[in-house]
Amino acid sequence: MHQKRYADLPLRIRLPLYIFVGLSLTLLILPLAAALPISLNSAPWFTYPFPGISLRWFEALFGSEIWVGALLNSVVIALATTVLATTLGTLASIGLVNANFPLRRLVMALAIAPMLMPVVVLGLGLFVFFSPIGLNYTFWGVVVAHTLMATPFVIITVTATLTRFDFTLMRAAASLGAGKVTAFRGVMLPLIAPGVGAGAVFAFATSFDEVVMVLFIAGPEQRTLPKQMFTGLREQLDPTIIAAAVTMVVITSVLMVAALAIARKRR
Repeated sequence: MHQKRYADLPLRIRLPLYIFVGLSLTLLILPLAAALPISLNSAPWFTYPFPGISLRWFEALFGSEIWVGALLNSVVIALATTVLATTLGTLASIGLVNANFPLRRLVMALAIAPMLMPVVVLGLGLFVFFSPIGLNYTFWGVVVAHTLMATPFVIITVTATLTRFDFTLMRAAASLGAGKVTAFRGVMLPLIAPGVGAGAVFAFATSFDEVVMVLFIAGPEQRTLPKQMFTGLREQLDPTIIAAAVTMVVITSVLMVAALAIARKRR
């Protein structure tokens, strides 16, 4: 319906929209198109033209214990965050989609508040909150902080999926003797799985790319790839940082393609 209405718009209205979207995409892509090729520069300079093409910076990246350790830390933290955020976000969405849920709008606003709050403010608040309970500079402190940021993405995605779910199926399962957990696992979860999967992808990407929370809460043993890149910009500026950026862009792009495929399957 929406596609037909948009197609029926006059060309004089659609053309400015096409131009605006094209310019926006260009402004987003141009900085990457200018910076990322430097990872192939054979010289340790951030300049054009290149004296030669080389993979030496990718070899330096994957041959360094520090960089590889940071990449592994990022993956492990992102996976743990994904499990927690997906579980909490899915359960929260089931309650929030219920019109009889008390103070539903207020709870929904609080649930997605971490998306709207400046990350620096949130990081400082968590640093102060974590200090008395000993979660600063720990693995689980970083995971909890990232879960707080990633859960809203899961809630929004799963809630949108649940609005199209027929809850009479749950009542039918209950009438056949299925308990709530059995009905959720056997009836609801398979039907909303694409939405849950898309939320999990966004949760992973949110944690994997995050750096501000890590700067506040993580210790030396929780050094992630974004934090290592931030440190490298201050201490040892070379194209290895760009090679790490390329690695992150590739991983994130694969995740976004996966999320798009899941979303299409959901339709």
